Formats: sequence, structure tokens, C-alpha cells
Amino acid sequence: MVTAIKKSWPWLGNIIETVSTVAHGLWVTLRMWVRTLRPERKAFTELFEYPELPVPVSARYRGFHRFDLTTCIACDQCAKACPVDCIYIGKERVEGAKGFKVTGFTIDYSKCMFCALCVEPCPVDCIFMGANHDLSCYSRDGCLVDFSRLPLDVAWGRATLNPTAVHESKQVIAPVHGGPNQTSAS
Repeated sequence: MVTAIKKSWPWLGNIIETVSTVAHGLWVTLRMWVRTLRPERKAFTELFEYPELPVPVSARYRGFHRFDLTTCIACDQCAKACPVDCIYIGKERVEGAKGFKVTGFTIDYSKCMFCALCVEPCPVDCIFMGANHDLSCYSRDGCLVDFSRLPLDVAWGRATLNPTAVHESKQVIAPVHGGPNQTSAS
């Protein structure tokens, strides 16, 4: 019936389509609103015991990065692929050897849009999207994470990237690890 009306009076068909689309959107909104009024609904912290236990995320979740500084060759491919220019790599040429050593690998999470475009071009697979979804901070300075100053077990290992480790890494004067030819500093 709507197609017959559209052929004879196209403006009337557009009005009917608009009204039905708006009515459908309002129905979806009303249905979701009624679900929130149920008495058996639990709060987020009651369901997941957050922050004591991590929140379950899907397998392909794109959270805060995981970075392996020991395999990074400072090729700048991830920084070049980043559409918002939030990756900053500091590097120095190694004397008497081929290549560079990483002196700084900083990601500005106030600019990062978690698109994972930095992961694909890496030739040595040293950067991945992690499963951590929370890196709370009180200032914009807390959104700058320098992975070269983080301990390796936090930046890459089983420990999660947390605000405490990031804050402590800002107080370190020298990078924790400077590249494949340099041992870990204490």
C-alpha cells in the first residue's frame, strides 16, 4: 500500500515513511527505558565486582596497548600509520651496530581513538591492543604513557597497565629499557 501511495503522491509516501521511522525509534527508546525500571536490575559494580575483579571483555576488544620494548626496532611504522598522531617514538642510533635503540615510546591516550591501525604495520609484532579498559587519571598528564619507562612486566607481561604504575613511571629519570643491546636498568 505504501509503494502505491509513493507512486501516486511521492510526498505523502515520504511523510508516512518518516512518521513510521520516528514511531519505531520511539518504541525502541521506550522499551529500553522500561527495562531500566525493573526492580531486579543490578548496578554495574554488583554484577562484575569492579574494580577488584576485571570486567570481562570480548576476545577482539581494543583496549589500552600492550607493547614489547625488547623486540621493537624503532622503525616508526606504528607512528606513521596512526591517523591522529598520538604515538611518539624517541630513538638513538646504536654506535658500532646496525639499527636504533628506543629511548622513548609514548602514547597520548587523550588523542588515541583505539582504531588498532598501529598494530598491523609493525614488522616485528611488538604492539598489540590489550584487554584493559580503565586508565583513570586526574590530569591530562596521566593520559601520556611512556612504555619505555614502565617495567617490562607492566608494559608487556601479565600485569595490567594501571594508573599506579603509570604514575610511578613518570618519576623515573632514565628509561627502564633502552633497546635490544642494553640491559634493564634499575
